[in-house]
Amino acid sequence: MAETAKHLKTGSEGVTWDLSDLYSGLGDERIERDLSALITKSRAYEKKYRGRINSRSITAGALLKATKELEALSELSGRLLSFAYLVFAADTGKPEHGAFLQKIQEKATEARKHLLFFELELVAIPETRMKKLLADEKLDHYRHFLEQERRYKPHRLTEPEEKILDEKANTGSRAFRRLFDEVLNNVRFTVRLKGKVKELSETETLALLYDPDREKRKAGAEGLTKGLLDNAHVLTFIFNTLVQDHYVNDRLRAFTDPMQSRHLDNEIDAETVGALMTSCEKNYDMVETYYKLKKKLLGLKEFYDYDRYAPVFSESKTIRYDKGRDVILSSFGDFSPRVARIAKEFFDKNWIDAELRDGKRGGAFSHGTVPGAHPYVFMNYTGRLRDVMTLAHELGHGVHQYLSRRQGYFQSNTPLTTAETASVFAEMLVFHKLAETEEDPKTRLALICSKLEDIFATVFRQVVLTRFEESLHAARRTKGELTQDDVNELWANANQPMFGKSVKLTNNYRVWWMYIPHFIHSPFYCYAYSFGELLVLALYNMYLNEGNRFVPRYIELLSSGGSESPDVLLERVGVDIKDPGFWQGGLDLLRVMVDQAIDLSGQVLKSGKRRK
Repeated sequence: MAETAKHLKTGSEGVTWDLSDLYSGLGDERIERDLSALITKSRAYEKKYRGRINSRSITAGALLKATKELEALSELSGRLLSFAYLVFAADTGKPEHGAFLQKIQEKATEARKHLLFFELELVAIPETRMKKLLADEKLDHYRHFLEQERRYKPHRLTEPEEKILDEKANTGSRAFRRLFDEVLNNVRFTVRLKGKVKELSETETLALLYDPDREKRKAGAEGLTKGLLDNAHVLTFIFNTLVQDHYVNDRLRAFTDPMQSRHLDNEIDAETVGALMTSCEKNYDMVETYYKLKKKLLGLKEFYDYDRYAPVFSESKTIRYDKGRDVILSSFGDFSPRVARIAKEFFDKNWIDAELRDGKRGGAFSHGTVPGAHPYVFMNYTGRLRDVMTLAHELGHGVHQYLSRRQGYFQSNTPLTTAETASVFAEMLVFHKLAETEEDPKTRLALICSKLEDIFATVFRQVVLTRFEESLHAARRTKGELTQDDVNELWANANQPMFGKSVKLTNNYRVWWMYIPHFIHSPFYCYAYSFGELLVLALYNMYLNEGNRFVPRYIELLSSGGSESPDVLLERVGVDIKDPGFWQGGLDLLRVMVDQAIDLSGQVLKSGKRRK
């Protein structure tokens, strides 16, 4: 009988979130009351405002009132949906959680049917009339939201068509995304190691790829592959279905390119994204240089894909959760006491779910919920340095979401292009705190290597993932439904250029596209990580040069949420994303870190401290 892995003792045991600021539980009577109110008020809203938004008599004051009422209804729906999603993520194994999520999604869809007319009437307002309305100071707060809504005008369908698409999504794309989560979150990956067989979760299996013991890494890679292959048929079908669904939506909405809708959401143009990705690809040599160095540090004859995340030196002990907390809060506090105070609330008020447990979804995220509540952080803490960085990353998101609540429901969220700014900046704060205080060259090298690998995963790998998505969508549109082998080949072709001759990709690696949730939940999300990382390298360099003078501008950037487009907000802190040299500047800073790793490795190897 297989041995079920009992979770590591990391100090995160019992660290679960308290969702009572949303609802006390599935049986909270407020849920049914709010659901009823949502439907009733949405119907009343439609009766009150239908035909009035695109009316010659509409005034700025009337549009303001309608927008505020719509925002309140949207926040009520958002509160219910947030709670349902968080409950489901915390334990996907309970059927009642999935059923509850489906119920809330269906009710939210019903409410949206009565509210949809607003955005359709808004985009139909003639341009001259809209300019006059937006010139009125009454609409100052909502100006960006209203302008952004109108950017979707060429891609809106008729109201009956929009209602049909929204309602059918519950049994279409949303259902397939939920199926993906349930399949992966309930798979037990069989890992054979030293004569013992363990049944591990996805999180535990992926954690083995970071183990200093090569046999464990290899066993983890083989266990991950087998678990994916056992479910390959359904996962391949899910991928095919959602990629085709994306194409159907693009065709119906007159998007000419698979990435166009994402660019619109991100408030960025294709040229800027293209420049970003091309700049990254021109610097792939950094990845190859680094992995050749790592191969030398590890003393390996061949460097395989399952060796990439091995620590260059063995981590001597588990970093307990409370230690990770202290390091993060201290790093945040050195930058800004206010940022540290906000982050401390997450720990003190149980806004974090960090423990490992069966049924819990893999990965990590920060969910902003609604301005009337607060964000929640979700992760699986295994006690490694990367978990400290992950926690810092998600708390960066959390602080950002906390500060931007002042913008209200419609403008608190940022486009993905700037959504990663605070998270990656938070990681940099923790990294530099640890690196600057470390005197041992060996430990300092380990820190730099760990950070470099994080940045590579955030910059270069995300470009790889985006290129894979591009090829996947193109192939699905030209060839029809793709086989697993078809997708495997696309995956391998997208990955190999980044690694060059430094990493040998095994056959196991060819199927690892199957477990990546971004392809399922947020198509073409990934380039935003590259954008965010390079942006943060530039911002952090500004902080190092300016010191405390930089801090208020940075906090104001976070507090602004999505109240302006990214280029406008970033211009306020001195960044021009349209500058051709901008992206290369961030990459140059990264190259300096690679050179530091090379120099330090020379010292360590010379001193005979290479890990055996």
